[in-house]
Amino acid sequence: MPPVLSRVDHIHIYVADLTAAEKWYRDNLGFTRLPALAQWAPGGGPLTLANGSVHLALFDSKTPQNTTVAFGVNCADFLCWQQHLKNCGIHFSRVDHRLAWSIYFADPDGNPFEITSYDYDELAAKLAAAT
Repeated sequence: MPPVLSRVDHIHIYVADLTAAEKWYRDNLGFTRLPALAQWAPGGGPLTLANGSVHLALFDSKTPQNTTVAFGVNCADFLCWQQHLKNCGIHFSRVDHRLAWSIYFADPDGNPFEITSYDYDELAAKLAAAT
């Protein structure tokens, strides 16, 4: 049996412009440059950004590769993220998976993201009350 994985360490994100991508992730998702790993950034990356314990490694690429990144949140944070994305003018879709609710959106380079919550019943009630 394989050893247990304790957490997601980082996620590779391929972008056309490191500077523009860093600004987008900072302004819209609250990620900031991780100074301890900044020495890797010159020459195409990785430029490591952090929001709490979640790390993204941005790589400069003329042919971006898309990988969906899913972040987990509770009910209250799900509702806050939904409003935040709306306020930022970021198009998203909300999906009822019958066990979880998810919000799907993409960054300017087309990298897909998901914010998901397993507080299903609580969210269903709050979403129904809001309509």
